[in-house]
Amino acid sequence: MYILFYTGMRISEFCGLTLDDIDLNAKTINIDHQLVKTGKGNAYKVETTKTDAGTRVLPMSEEVYDCFVRIIENRRTPRVEPVIKDVSGKAYTGFLFLTQDDKTRVAYYWEKKFQYAVKKYNDIYRVPLPKITPHICRHTYCTHMASAGMNPKTLQYLMGHADICTTLNVYTHFDLDNIVSEVRTINSQMHNYT
Repeated sequence: MYILFYTGMRISEFCGLTLDDIDLNAKTINIDHQLVKTGKGNAYKVETTKTDAGTRVLPMSEEVYDCFVRIIENRRTPRVEPVIKDVSGKAYTGFLFLTQDDKTRVAYYWEKKFQYAVKKYNDIYRVPLPKITPHICRHTYCTHMASAGMNPKTLQYLMGHADICTTLNVYTHFDLDNIVSEVRTINSQMHNYT
């Protein structure tokens, strides 16, 4: 969950990550494919990213780096390494997240994990969490980066959006508190210049 909240990856991109996509030396994540359901039973396939702009390299924060170190260290060696081909026949192997029977973990699994975590929290605490999905992590990441003042074009790249309007109008969510805070910050900076 942490990785999704702090990278803005699509869940299909996250599920498609392989050992080759993680560069611990450079602290980067290579995104050039995704793992998607074929529509035929429980079959999955590897596809290119949702858009050409979806092909990107994401830098890792120290915390995300630590998560990937733990994931890679704890990845058990499967009896049979799953191999999934894309339409061109390129084989992908070394998926980071595997089931007990050596299949790749897919979006549905992570959606259920989120539901379980929210239910467990809501069973304990008085103020309940709303429904949280892997895709909400993506919206949250985008909003937080925009609120922190990230350059919109940088944010567009990190999100893998072909159109900046998608980044700014669909994924970035501001409320009155954000607007008041932004105006106060700008006014304060303006007073420092006069």
